[in-house]
Amino acid sequence: MLKNIKSEILETNVGVLLVATMIAISIGGMVEIAPLFLMKDTVEKVEGVRPYTPLELRGRDIYIREGCYLCHSQMIRPFRDEQLRYGHYSLAAESKYDHPFQWGSKRTGPDLARVGAKYSNEWHVQHLIAPRSVVPESVMPNYPWLLTTPLDYSDLQDRLRALRITGVPYSASQVEYEQNVKQFGAATAKELDIAQAQKNLIAQAEAGNYDGDHSGISEMDALVAYLQVLGTMVDFSKIKPEDLVKYR
Repeated sequence: MLKNIKSEILETNVGVLLVATMIAISIGGMVEIAPLFLMKDTVEKVEGVRPYTPLELRGRDIYIREGCYLCHSQMIRPFRDEQLRYGHYSLAAESKYDHPFQWGSKRTGPDLARVGAKYSNEWHVQHLIAPRSVVPESVMPNYPWLLTTPLDYSDLQDRLRALRITGVPYSASQVEYEQNVKQFGAATAKELDIAQAQKNLIAQAEAGNYDGDHSGISEMDALVAYLQVLGTMVDFSKIKPEDLVKYR
């Protein structure tokens, strides 16, 4: 009877219900948030993670523009079946330079967190042009225009500057460049130099020839470059499980 009376008070009094709801939300929020203040870091410290090169970044832009994330997640969960199919579970550190990150649960298609270097450039090109020619059961749309559409990188430096504001360490000064040399090495620091962004994009596209056509740089070049880097930055053979447990 007492329980029913208390329930009736909450259900018939908007003010009391509002106060009770706010108290419940506050307690839940404290339980979730308070432990974070006791942790020095919530992102794993792993070697190898770096910002995307200019070409990879433009590929990522195209990936988002075409809505690839609507059918493909980039988040391998810490379950045995997922690790057997896709590889080591995803780490927060792998997405620390992603804005926005591509974690999710939607999987009309397979997770792509470890797709880099799994297939050849030629496979990716054919798969994007006509998915069912390599995966007969695929429901993925065709993207043939990526091969014939020239890549627009006229605003590339502005894109890098915008990401720099969010904390991605693209360098805009000699001091920042030298800091990147110490953190990532000379070769990567050069790729992260905003002043050399267009030059670096062209050089990577020509060297990689991701779309198989040397006559120009296409959107296919950029997208394949992005796909081929996913999951390749961290060498998980050098990481012990006990090194990561404190971040869980």
